[in-house]
Amino acid sequence: MNQTPASIALAKRTLLLAVAAMGFAQTVLFAILAPLGREIGLVEVQIGAIISSSSLTIFLISPLWGRASDAWGRRKVLLIGLFGYSVGTMLFAGVFQAALLGYLIPLTALVLLIATRVANATVMAAVSPSANAYMADITTVKDRIKGMGALGAATNIGSILGPAIGGLLASISLITPLYFSVLLTVAAGLLAVYALPVLPKPIHIRKPQKLKYTDPRIFPLVVAGVMLFMGFAIVQQTIAFRFQDMLGLDGTQTAKIVGISMMFSAAAALLVQLLVIPRLSVRPFVLLRISMPMMMVAFAIMAISETQNMYMLAMCILGSGMGLAGPGFMAGASVAVSSEEQGAVAGVAGACPPLGFTVGPLLGTYLYSIDGSLPYWFAFGCYFLLFFVTLKFKDRK
Repeated sequence: MNQTPASIALAKRTLLLAVAAMGFAQTVLFAILAPLGREIGLVEVQIGAIISSSSLTIFLISPLWGRASDAWGRRKVLLIGLFGYSVGTMLFAGVFQAALLGYLIPLTALVLLIATRVANATVMAAVSPSANAYMADITTVKDRIKGMGALGAATNIGSILGPAIGGLLASISLITPLYFSVLLTVAAGLLAVYALPVLPKPIHIRKPQKLKYTDPRIFPLVVAGVMLFMGFAIVQQTIAFRFQDMLGLDGTQTAKIVGISMMFSAAAALLVQLLVIPRLSVRPFVLLRISMPMMMVAFAIMAISETQNMYMLAMCILGSGMGLAGPGFMAGASVAVSSEEQGAVAGVAGACPPLGFTVGPLLGTYLYSIDGSLPYWFAFGCYFLLFFVTLKFKDRK
């Protein structure tokens, strides 16, 4: 069955709404996790371990979901991810609620939080590869960067709304934003059930294609992707501690100010993806090369500044850099392989951010416990090396 322009347009709109809902849910968590963890008696490294454990799970499971989307269909795998995320977040929020009410000691709460987050991540990992593979299926190679940029833009719209609405909901309680994110992802799943067309599976694919991380066609991008998101994860996981400690804020105030900073960062990324990327005719690695110096400046500002306004400026610069780097990374991986391998490469590429988020939070929180500026100087050094990696390797036209 051939896809009509109307069905393709409907698929794109539904797909973009689904990833926007996931962007909302993810940024709500990053805005409240640090102050919420401190409220129940956890220290920085323990809070980082919650994110790292779930990110490691996504790294291991994401390629499997990518291949599953080749075999089962993109739509089915996307729905598993959306509804699975909703159920898992309810369990995760329930553990926090019990700890806040005093029913769990910090160590027990930590174990249960990690367990529920890992279970959540196992199904949540289905969303990214299936969404990216679906977009690859309905776009031409020429339009691939724009398609991936649209997914990034939709994610950033969710990332703008997440901290903004989450900051308001945090005034009710720090746990309320998590429950609201469940409602949103359930709604996105129901919309996809009724509005997302089922794509025909290619009849020439007899079994899902497999790709290794060391495949020479994508290995340079794998290296770049892991380092890129490791540095970004260091900021995501430590910026709340930086705000709270440097500005002397309580938990609710921290959640609000972190939410605003993430909103600005996502808005900057969105502007880049809506206004800049569609007007560029450059190859994917060029986007990465442009983004690295921008983000190095952001890390330096975070390391040396002591005021709220400078931290906000740094987050805006960081968001602009990620707005260029994210689509460059995903599109570079997609155009490097054949159409039969889109699910597989989406799984591999989708595993790079969680691998970065496995290392980044633990490393960042450990470095922060030594010195508040150390995580940002470390990220600066990583991106300095990454810039030369992007100069060394050539991407395909």
